[in-house]
Amino acid sequence: MIKIFTPSFADESDTNAQNLTVKEVVSRLNPREFHVTLLSEGAPDPRISARPNTCVLQWGAHGNTARTLWHLLRDLPDVYFFPREGPLDAGFLRMRRALGLRTAVVTYVVSGGQLEAGAPRATLVRNIREGDSVVGNSRHMTQLLREQMRVPAETVYDGIDQRYFFPGERQSSGPLKVLFAGSLRPYKRTHIVVQQAARWRQVSFRIAGKGEEEERCQKLTAEMGCNNVSFAGHLSPEKLGEEMRRADIFLFPSVIEGHPQVLGQAAASGLPAIAMNVYQPDFVVNGKTGFLAASDEELEQKLDLLLEKPELRRSMAEAAIVHARQFDWDSVTQRWGDIFEATFAARHKR
Repeated sequence: MIKIFTPSFADESDTNAQNLTVKEVVSRLNPREFHVTLLSEGAPDPRISARPNTCVLQWGAHGNTARTLWHLLRDLPDVYFFPREGPLDAGFLRMRRALGLRTAVVTYVVSGGQLEAGAPRATLVRNIREGDSVVGNSRHMTQLLREQMRVPAETVYDGIDQRYFFPGERQSSGPLKVLFAGSLRPYKRTHIVVQQAARWRQVSFRIAGKGEEEERCQKLTAEMGCNNVSFAGHLSPEKLGEEMRRADIFLFPSVIEGHPQVLGQAAASGLPAIAMNVYQPDFVVNGKTGFLAASDEELEQKLDLLLEKPELRRSMAEAAIVHARQFDWDSVTQRWGDIFEATFAARHKR
């Protein structure tokens, strides 16, 4: 049995994209082949709690790094999966070098903005250099790793949780609905959603998410007199799926991303998406399941096109549903299991 540690949180209420990924993978890993240790601040996901050969370490108010490192030294993992950039990861990687520990490191890279800019954080570079296996979450990310970091990276996509994200019947009456979902941070550029709402007063625009830009967007909405904009706040995956099935178009003007899961979730829900091409998301097939815009002007043009062409919305929605089927969590987990086994075997041959 291969023992895996990941500095990821198993909390049922945690909707952080990276932690969601790990929860989905761990819940599906064969418990007869993999023992997994992860962290939790509150009540773990019931699927994690019920999984045999699983250890959940409680994350408290103080002393977490020292306590977790001591646990790892006493019960050394075979694989350290998905290192982050905090003191726990720094401490373990230092111990691995200093003590010659045989733990293999599997590094998953999910955000490429700094790689594209040619100025990645030192901690990200460390995680990549320390990785016995390095994996990107999209073809674009993997290409960046190969070109910028000169590592033989491979691609493993995030899956789509079909418990929550699946197609439904679109309404035939009432105004069209455009949805944005994501953290309300500056690089998500949610203000563009409000600006588009000002151009399309007869269309309903819905913004789901929380963050430091929320107040700015609400103020802009009031200044522009956009009575067609509403704010949903932070949504659970179940509630987000419901919002997506009520919408007609997914608008995502963010410019700094890795491979945002929300685009896959929109596709699985039958939503044609409009996003930026800068990070080349594989969840959107340009011109078939939605549009990838090269500029804000093109983003606006494609939104106009989808709002004006019901047959185009319908055909793209159907294509998006078919496209999303390939991002299955069971298949994704099998890929991770193969990587863990191969990385463990290669490390122990040295």
